[in-house]
Amino acid sequence: MPAQPPSARPVQRILTGIKPSGTPHLGNYAGAIRPAVEASRSVDAESFYFLADYHALISTTDPVRVQRSTLEIAATWLAAGLDTERVWFYRQSDIPEIPELTWLLTCVAGKGLLNRAHAYKASVDKNLADGEDPDAGVNMGLFMYPVLMAADILMFKAHSVPVGRDQIQHIEMARDIAARFNHLYGEHFVLPEAAIDESVATLPGLDGRKMSKSYDNVIPCFAPPAELKKLIFSIVTDSRLPGEPKETEGSALFQLYQAFASAEETEAMRAAFAGGIAWGEAKQLLFERVDRAVAPMREKYEALIAQPALIEARLREGAEKARAIATPFLAELRHAVGLRRLDTAAEARVAAKPKAGALPQFKQYREADGRFYFKLVDGHGHPIVQSAGFESPKLAGQSIARLKQGEGELLASGELQLDGATVGTLAEGRDGDSYRAAIAELAAA
Repeated sequence: MPAQPPSARPVQRILTGIKPSGTPHLGNYAGAIRPAVEASRSVDAESFYFLADYHALISTTDPVRVQRSTLEIAATWLAAGLDTERVWFYRQSDIPEIPELTWLLTCVAGKGLLNRAHAYKASVDKNLADGEDPDAGVNMGLFMYPVLMAADILMFKAHSVPVGRDQIQHIEMARDIAARFNHLYGEHFVLPEAAIDESVATLPGLDGRKMSKSYDNVIPCFAPPAELKKLIFSIVTDSRLPGEPKETEGSALFQLYQAFASAEETEAMRAAFAGGIAWGEAKQLLFERVDRAVAPMREKYEALIAQPALIEARLREGAEKARAIATPFLAELRHAVGLRRLDTAAEARVAAKPKAGALPQFKQYREADGRFYFKLVDGHGHPIVQSAGFESPKLAGQSIARLKQGEGELLASGELQLDGATVGTLAEGRDGDSYRAAIAELAAA
């Protein structure tokens, strides 16, 4: 059944992507592809899945590798059961609106926010430990990665983004950037949430570190059985002998097994660990379980790899569907920031007038200083209260919740307090009556 246009049914949007910088591995499959395919089958979801080939350019300058990996990743998703008639399946570089949105977001993203990105900080820390310049070898693609990722997500107003635990920060940064844009230009973006399967969010590789092409510790998704077995038997384990109880906590072997096994199988393996199963026997069980899961997909994958034209056609169809959303949305955003036809400026001012009867509302956002703020605005979007800065969005949200309950004390000076601490001040030209009326409207709504 073809995916219905977004206007036909207000449902949750789910988006995820994989960077094509190498052969897809079990971590990609269990951590992203499998949950994505499962989510795509829901009648209550609109699913957007893409090949993040712009991101690949950050870490590789080999064009043949990028092209080959794009083919392999696309074939993997299709072999895993992704129905392109039901979803938006596209190549990132086929959507020119994404890099343009990246620039719009760059202009509101604080450098301080990007300085705190894990990947960038890890590069700086390594350089400092090696006695190098902090930014040695750091390209702007790495530094700006979170903004491009935010554009990927925000372009399609995704509500949920399935990611590994190590990617949570990027979703939080996308929320921060979106909130800042909304604060400046009006409510355009949906603030996304990270969706994580705690049991398989970040799978370990052969050496126990996160399975990653960067570490060269991966197990390819569709390795032939003999190669799959050889790789699994090379997984690093400790020196405990057969008969000695073994810990499941921190065991790469157990975590990999758990990612592919049922709950009953997992508990049986847990008991086997406690009973002192030999590492060789445990690895054999892992090989059998993984091979049983991937064998049917392996056959489909090999057939797809032999038909690159078919995959190219699927991606182009997906890009056409995606651009049907991206093109008009980017036009809206261009208008919002002032990139407008000069002969429509007067009309734009009239169109910008708010609807009558709109309720007051609290708006949260993050400023370039890294602190979190909120403001109370009336139905026309005019500020009533401007908050002080908070250390976290949670603290700001807790203050909003209490103010909505009428707990705030408004002083004659215009300061708004909770428990004797100032959390905000009245906006210029506002008085206590306008604040109390807004709170009363919210309580009655």
